Amino acid sequence: GPTRKMPLTASAMDFFQLFVPDNVLKNMVVQTNMYAKKYQERFGNDDAWIDVTLTEMKAFLGYMISTSIHHCESVLSIWSSGFYSNKSIALIMTQSRFEKILKYFHIVAFRSSQTTHSLYKIQPFLDSLQNGFDSAFKPSQAQVLHEPLIDEDPVFIATCTERELRKRKKRKFSLWVRQCSSTGFICQIYVHLKEGSGSDGLDALKNKPQLHSMVAKSLCQNASGKNYIIFTGPSITSLNLFEEFEKQEIYCCGLLSTRKSDCTGLPPSMLSNSATPQSRGQYRIRMKGNMSLICWYNKGHFRFLTNAYSPVQQGVIIKRKSGEIPCPLAVEAFAAHLSYICKYDDKYSKYFISHKPNKTWQQVFWFAISIAINNAYILYKMSEAYHVTRYSRAQFGERLVKELLGLEDTSPTH
Repeated sequence: GPTRKMPLTASAMDFFQLFVPDNVLKNMVVQTNMYAKKYQERFGNDDAWIDVTLTEMKAFLGYMISTSIHHCESVLSIWSSGFYSNKSIALIMTQSRFEKILKYFHIVAFRSSQTTHSLYKIQPFLDSLQNGFDSAFKPSQAQVLHEPLIDEDPVFIATCTERELRKRKKRKFSLWVRQCSSTGFICQIYVHLKEGSGSDGLDALKNKPQLHSMVAKSLCQNASGKNYIIFTGPSITSLNLFEEFEKQEIYCCGLLSTRKSDCTGLPPSMLSNSATPQSRGQYRIRMKGNMSLICWYNKGHFRFLTNAYSPVQQGVIIKRKSGEIPCPLAVEAFAAHLSYICKYDDKYSKYFISHKPNKTWQQVFWFAISIAINNAYILYKMSEAYHVTRYSRAQFGERLVKELLGLEDTSPTH
């Protein structure tokens, strides 16, 4: 749960600033102004540009975040006369001023000579965000590694052509997270670029099990020695990775697929389906030290690799129609924790910022901001302030937008 107690009067802004404090926003102001100056020195003076202030930067973020609540096809719809116009917030800043800030917006204006990382324009922000996640929340023992579901803008999907949709979905990066499965709080973010050379680029993509193993190690680099139980999907599950994690006192439970998983070192007899028909709930087990390979049957064969649960401990999967189906405890635990993450995706994925910039670093930035707001709401729901105001996720987002725009006092007692 939360590591600090927030006051009863804590506002949406207070929770958001646990992850994006004023010093981070002030840095955005400095870097944006530096980039604007550099840009104009190279391409000519822009008479319409005036240096951005902290108040304007907060308003700029507020406009962007508003697209996560109202799902307008463009943030510029706020100033239009159409369905998504919003006169109450449009008066804070003119459209032309917003577009100028959007044109020059930067987190890192200059590339240093030592920088080789492709995400250098956003890495300081991601590092700051990670520090905020680590200091504000202590996760439960059970956690999940996965790619969160990121909803595409429903209006765009309804109106675009198939070719536009295919083009839109080709992101140049994949976003992976380590997530607390009992609360949904995202503890760590890992961004993998799909382009470039070297270990972070296409060379790694040619060997997907190796890539996913690298992703898992990066996400768990701060988890060693804490006895966490990590649940993984087929793309990450492998005997070599789980044995490596066990040495770091990280225990695992993963779904295994003969098509998607790295099955090196596993007995072939457990990877092939038996010829004799089986009844639901039957399972076979092979063990090596603390590692168990479970083959469980339920209208098909499901294989699990785990060193976190004893294979002899019994559990049940409850189905509405067929009642209880017996299974090992590892299977029951896996189903329970993965179903929670599905519920998280259903509830929170619709609140990702709709703005889709062309630059990869900006896409990553808006996804990271969306995750920070979802985490802020989770902390709000676990605080005493929630019992005073009881905002829904949409209301929390609207409140945050108004506070960033300076439309409301940040005290929720009004």
